[in-house]
Amino acid sequence: MKKIKILLLSASIIIAACSSKNNTDYVDTFIGTGGHGHTYPGVSMPFGMVQLSPDTRLTGWDGCSGYHYSDKIIYGFSHTHLSGTGCSDYGDIILMPTVGKIQLKNGYNNNPDSGYCSKFSHKTEKSSPGYYSVLLDDYNVKVELTATERAGFHKYIFPESNNSNIIIDLKNRDKVLDSKIEFINDSIVEGFRRSEAWAKDQYVYFAAKFSKPFKSYGIAVDDKIINGINEAEGKNIKAYVCFSTKSKEIIFVKVGISAVSTDGAMKNLEAEIPDWDFEKIKNLDSKAWNKELSKIKVEGGTKEQKTIFYTCLYHTLLSPNLFIDVDGKYRGTDLKIHQTKDFDNYTVFSLWDTFRAEHPLLTIIEPRRTLDFIKTFIAQYENGGQLPVWELAGNYTGCMIGYHSVPVIFDAYMKGIRSFDVEKAFEAMKHSAEQDHLGLKYYKKLGYIPADMESESVSKTLEYAYDDWCIAQMAKQLGKKSDYKNYIQRAQFYKNIFDKSTGFMRAKINGAWFTPFDPYEVNSNYTEANSWQYTFFVPQDIRGLIKLMGGDENFEKKLDELFSANELTTGSKLEDISGMIGQYAHGNEPSHHIAYLYDYVGKPWKTQKIVRQIMDKMYSAKPDGLCGNEDCGQMSAWFVFSAVGFYPVCPGQNEYAIGTPVFDKVTIDVGKGKYFIIKANNVSDKNIYIQSAELNGKKYNKSYLKHKDIMNGGEMIFEMGDKHNKNWANEKEDTPQSEITDNILVPVPYITSNSRTFIRSTNVSLACISGNTKIYYTLNGKEPTMKSKIYTKPIKLNKTTILKAFAFKEGFPKSFIITSKFNKIPEARNIKLKTSYSPQYSAGGDIALIDNIRGNKNFKTETWQGYEGNDLDAIIDLGSIKTLHKISTGFLQDINSWIFMPCSVRYSISNDGINFRNVANIKNSIPENKKGTIIKDFTKKIINTKARYIEVYAKNIGICPEWHKGAGEKAWIFADEIVVE
Repeated sequence: MKKIKILLLSASIIIAACSSKNNTDYVDTFIGTGGHGHTYPGVSMPFGMVQLSPDTRLTGWDGCSGYHYSDKIIYGFSHTHLSGTGCSDYGDIILMPTVGKIQLKNGYNNNPDSGYCSKFSHKTEKSSPGYYSVLLDDYNVKVELTATERAGFHKYIFPESNNSNIIIDLKNRDKVLDSKIEFINDSIVEGFRRSEAWAKDQYVYFAAKFSKPFKSYGIAVDDKIINGINEAEGKNIKAYVCFSTKSKEIIFVKVGISAVSTDGAMKNLEAEIPDWDFEKIKNLDSKAWNKELSKIKVEGGTKEQKTIFYTCLYHTLLSPNLFIDVDGKYRGTDLKIHQTKDFDNYTVFSLWDTFRAEHPLLTIIEPRRTLDFIKTFIAQYENGGQLPVWELAGNYTGCMIGYHSVPVIFDAYMKGIRSFDVEKAFEAMKHSAEQDHLGLKYYKKLGYIPADMESESVSKTLEYAYDDWCIAQMAKQLGKKSDYKNYIQRAQFYKNIFDKSTGFMRAKINGAWFTPFDPYEVNSNYTEANSWQYTFFVPQDIRGLIKLMGGDENFEKKLDELFSANELTTGSKLEDISGMIGQYAHGNEPSHHIAYLYDYVGKPWKTQKIVRQIMDKMYSAKPDGLCGNEDCGQMSAWFVFSAVGFYPVCPGQNEYAIGTPVFDKVTIDVGKGKYFIIKANNVSDKNIYIQSAELNGKKYNKSYLKHKDIMNGGEMIFEMGDKHNKNWANEKEDTPQSEITDNILVPVPYITSNSRTFIRSTNVSLACISGNTKIYYTLNGKEPTMKSKIYTKPIKLNKTTILKAFAFKEGFPKSFIITSKFNKIPEARNIKLKTSYSPQYSAGGDIALIDNIRGNKNFKTETWQGYEGNDLDAIIDLGSIKTLHKISTGFLQDINSWIFMPCSVRYSISNDGINFRNVANIKNSIPENKKGTIIKDFTKKIINTKARYIEVYAKNIGICPEWHKGAGEKAWIFADEIVVE
């Protein structure tokens, strides 16, 4: 009997062991490969340099990762890919096994009948962390892939053939600046590729070893095979190797890559894959992933919820990517080679996205890597002269806004990750904030960014203010009082763009509010968003924002309106703005913290309701299971945090707003043998509301957690129910704290007049959103002082005037000075537009072309009038017959934005407005393919000619030319200003 019991016990242990799942088993790498998720299904080690994955799409927004689930052909398998970005790059060093006649063309434009590509079926695709396989239908070749950190491992199972081939293509996808292939012997190929795309100058070196000697091989230059050569260099270099194979014969290929040299690539390969044991590397990959994914263990929930959770966690661990060879050499942001033994260098820093949740998550589960990220930032500052904003392969891409390496550094510092050169880091943080580019010049001088001086002015002002709060708090930690005072004031610049009358963050032009204003409108004042989505981005001073909105009740009402508003936006149509609940857009990052803001006004049950709605509605275990771009881990990090039960609304504050947990139990490995456990008793799809909570055995009535409570280890227990408990965490002392109380800023005054131009006279009114203020002003004079005039009533202007003003409140420093210019247009002058401009680029309306306000080189600054596919046809009425001396019209070209100079500009004159005669036909002299931003005046001097009416006709080229990336699409012309002397 005893023996039987032992056998039964042993059997039960075996059954349990066999039925238990690794966390990798829950990962579905196809989630995000459909829709607009922009992920890839191939193989990579956690944060690995290599991302070996199939390429099914070579162009287009939904081809950013190189793969889209809807595709039916594979072009090959390349070694670098981006996860969830909104711009495309990488796809370097593509290999493709084929059978039969050598074909070196790639089959561009998704044409399955062209080139060496092959049809495939999802039925034969398999993928898991560290492993991918597929059958190439056209060749009957099975492909299996795995990888180490710096090397890819290919396994090709060929049919019987005397012509089994492997193509190596260096031209794939991006513009090639230079490339080289060299056959070292009959089983080793080396080379490099230098390309230009999102990264303007990317280097990838490779070393490939084949498990079987080639029967033959060849190199093609410009798609022509050159006989008898072992190496070639150029912009279109490809190679092939041939074998005779038996049925199901396996040929392995190991490919090491490096950004430094072919020698570095070979060292990486030999160090990480010393033999030909594919299964060994595959298993090492799986173990590495299981170790990483086991840092957060979830229990309970549905299979789908676990699949979504662990796939999200997997996505958060794909990038940033190693960017250093095994010998410590790396390419810096000066694009030169550097050597280090102190840290691992990384690349792919999508910081506008990832500072919000991805990097805060990694401070908990990847503190060692976080330290290396910060050391990388410092190295990038020392090598390239600035901290990264969106860095890719050693290149500053100039993409996105803010300087969000700053919060990553500060957040890590506040969480005890400090083994880096803190003084150098602080120097670099200040350097980011003290530049004059991207609107910072105006931000520092005026306290906000005017919309006519810099595009995305509202978003930039808000995000700079948060970054400056991080610098201020870092200065406070380091005892730098002067810096703290400066930056804590800058952290409040958001107040200068808050319009109390509408309750929204609103752009300003000439010191007045941007009009007409529509909070639903997506326009150039915001970054991939509208005012609804950006108004709530003040994480550093949420209490200050609540006060501006009129208190807790009004703030709560505003949040309610956001989530219940019509889901449609107006203005520009951006696919990034997706995942809508009202005007909350979960598919893009500016909205990500908003659902948690109810916690700050004592209504955590509303946060619980919305957060659960987002998790249930915006994520699924399907290829299109992400409602927007993955964005290098941010979209997934939001879910990881939210499913666990809390979220970092303001990185750097060391507090997490509590939401609603999904799983019965979550165990977070916080290091040093400590675990933080979250239990949610009775949680279900209906029981989403927190009834009560305990932390380490004590009643817990706060809607936030402190970072130290998590990192010290312990246990949080939530009692869940299907009805909200309005009494839990509803008192002010129980809410998360986010408030600036030092060096309080007095907001700048603003102009309430609608127009900066007038004909006879105009009245100008001034106001300030802060109560109990006095406004001091001057007209056409010096800077105002406390001895200047005090504003008491509207100011009447009857000539072109410059007004300067500031606000003062007793006991506070005076506000910044605003400067506004009001232009008097010659009486009776008017303009009639015979063609229509785009509402998106109206420059203020019909009169914009004669308002005496010239546009600058940024066409998005509301001073240029844009015509999409249309000609410009305008008639100027001078009011009476006048002697003409000169007619001139300014135009802008920026071919990267589909904007071209007009083909020609014709000037015609008339005395009666009916019968016109031509006085000039000026042909464009600017090449249509000339890059950069170019402004040109089409000018005609006129002698002894009188007229009342002038017709200006500018001919649009119509559609973008064949060579242009927008070939066949409507071209734009941008005009400003028509000058008649």
